[in-house]
Parts: sequence; structure tokens; C-alpha cells
Amino acid sequence: MKMKKKKRGKFIVFEGIDGAGTESISRWLFEYLKKNKKPVIRICYPDYKGPIGRLIHRYLHCQYDFSVSVQFLLYFIDFVKDKEKINQWLNEGKIVISDRYFTSTLAYQGLRGFSQRKALSLAKIFGLPKPDLVLYLKISPSTSIKRKLKEKKSLDRNERDRKLLGELCNFYDNLAKKQIYSRWRVVDGENSIKEVSEQCLGIINKELKLKL
Repeated sequence: MKMKKKKRGKFIVFEGIDGAGTESISRWLFEYLKKNKKPVIRICYPDYKGPIGRLIHRYLHCQYDFSVSVQFLLYFIDFVKDKEKINQWLNEGKIVISDRYFTSTLAYQGLRGFSQRKALSLAKIFGLPKPDLVLYLKISPSTSIKRKLKEKKSLDRNERDRKLLGELCNFYDNLAKKQIYSRWRVVDGENSIKEVSEQCLGIINKELKLKL
């Protein structure tokens, strides 16, 4: 008798500019699924616990200054180092939730001039796992700065740059509109955590045919 092949899991990514709530909402979804006994894993990028993430942290806090190509490669390596783990979890039927991913680099380093065509080509060459769904939590630059200042006194080079944040909003809008690299859905991130969480859950159930 043949063993029934385990159904592949789902890979869900939360995106948005700084302060959009990707950490809060991804954590809420993780806890919700865990409570409901669903096989779930949560990962975060940059991975500040690892050596690559620590170097990225220093760059963000202006201890180093890198060209856009070096920035891209640093972030990209951070994702590539986990590709085997992500694929294994998906093959085991787990739901993988990521607080940011390669789609962040398409926005942040893309805005700074890194070729989108080159970025997507490298993702394909290195076999980077593709998300099944990207939930873009859309907020304004004003909301972004206001939220980040509530969290901490010192903002990094991205968090304090209102002009950059405004341009990033437009860049993310374009990625979502063109459905670059994955299926994107836009969520109003200006709402409360409860409202945003419920909307995200509804979208996930509808788009991925899940009953969560």
C-alpha cells in the first residue's frame, strides 16, 4: 500500500515599510495557529542573531556604509542561508510565516537602484523559495515614524528618512500592483492590530484555501 504524500505547506510573508506592523501581525498569526494546533514556523529578517544580520544591523546604524550591490548581497545571503530549512518545513506540510523576506530587498535595494531583473534572476539561480502569499501592510510615512519613535529613541538610517519612506510606499505599491515574485494582497495597516489581524486571516483563508 502506497503512503499518502504529505501536502506541501504554505509560505506566507508579511511586508511593509518600517513600522507597518509586520512583526506584531506575523507574531499574532503564529500564536493563533499554534493555539489551534496547526504546524507553524515563524522566521524574521534580517536575522539579527546571526553574523550576517549583525553586520546588516551595523550598516543600518551607520557603523558601515555599503554600495547598493553590497547591501543587496548581504540581505540576499541572509535569505539563501535558510533556503534548505524553509523547503524542508514546507515539504513537512508546515505553514511558514516570515516577517519580511526577499520582497523587502526588492523594495529597499530596488529603490536605491539595484536591478529588479538581476535580483529576480539571482533568486531563480539560487533556488530561493517563493512565497505563496505576500501580505503588504500599507501605512503612511507619518505613521511609520510615529510608531517607531514609540518603540525606541534612536531610529536607524531607513526609519528616520521620511523622503525614503514615502518613495518606498510607492515602490511597494508598484510591486503589489504588478504582483512581482509572488501573489500580493494589500492590507490597510493603519487600523488596529485586531482589525489588521482579522483581515489578514480572512485573506489567507480565501487565497490559500485554508480553514484557519
